[in-house]
Amino acid sequence: QVQLLESGGGSVQSGGNLTLSCVVSGYTEKLFCLGWFRQAPGKEREGVAAINDDGNAKYADFVKGRFTISQGNANDTLTLSLGINTPKPEDTAMYFCAAGPKHVWYVGPFEEIWYKHWGQGTQVTVST
Repeated sequence: QVQLLESGGGSVQSGGNLTLSCVVSGYTEKLFCLGWFRQAPGKEREGVAAINDDGNAKYADFVKGRFTISQGNANDTLTLSLGINTPKPEDTAMYFCAAGPKHVWYVGPFEEIWYKHWGQGTQVTVST
């Protein structure tokens, strides 16, 4: 059974730093695509960043230069991180991690429909 568990959310002031983590257990595929999504109140969920098993990363235009995605693999457990530098109030949202097969990287890493597994989310609130 695949499980994803996010952590690291909380309240932060604009200009600070925050790192979100996600532990992916039970995912046995060697080729994969992992993604971070977020959903703000009253808005649709949107893709933020994605990374594949090769370590290649993609970012949504609105976070380029401020967010950093990374992944690790040890003892058949995948870990996913999202560093948020100089967060802005508009970054306030529930952040979700997701896991899917490698082809997601090519067909739509920022499209939630392609991902098979999701975490429950971690809330990030940015204040001025």
